[in-house]
Amino acid sequence: RPLEMSAKKPVPFLRQVVPVRKKVQRDPRFDDLSGEYKPEIFMKTYSFLDSIKKQEKEMVQKQLKKCRNMEQKEKLQRLLNRMTQQEQAQKKQQKLRERELTLKRQQRELAKQGKKPFFLKKSEKRKLELAEKYAELKRSGKLESFLNKKRKRNAIKDKRHLPSQK
Repeated sequence: RPLEMSAKKPVPFLRQVVPVRKKVQRDPRFDDLSGEYKPEIFMKTYSFLDSIKKQEKEMVQKQLKKCRNMEQKEKLQRLLNRMTQQEQAQKKQQKLRERELTLKRQQRELAKQGKKPFFLKKSEKRKLELAEKYAELKRSGKLESFLNKKRKRNAIKDKRHLPSQK
């Protein structure tokens, strides 16, 4: 039978009429039930997205060629640029992951042979990255233009720090 209450008493402000079970929302990024994030497994699982993205990029390129409206053309161009930048960032991240994996494998091999593992510092990793970048630029023949741009950028920075000639 429902609970009878006096009409002469005012109803409390936070009175629970019917107890409602609160829904517990889970964020899979921070929840232990979802497991640990492993980029290699994630990339393998969602590798089909790369082909879809490639098709979308080709479609945007075709639309860009056909488009006559300048505003629409500008929008499509921005979208295409964003797609290419995302693709490049993904490739860069993949390279970095592969490089780290090779270093880990080498360390494991050395440990199996009974040698003490040696871990690179961040600065040393950065130096290796720079050396690899220079080697890549040299192979492609773009090293000179890259160095010229870097020199110009540094010259502008130096001029900014000099006291102004008034």
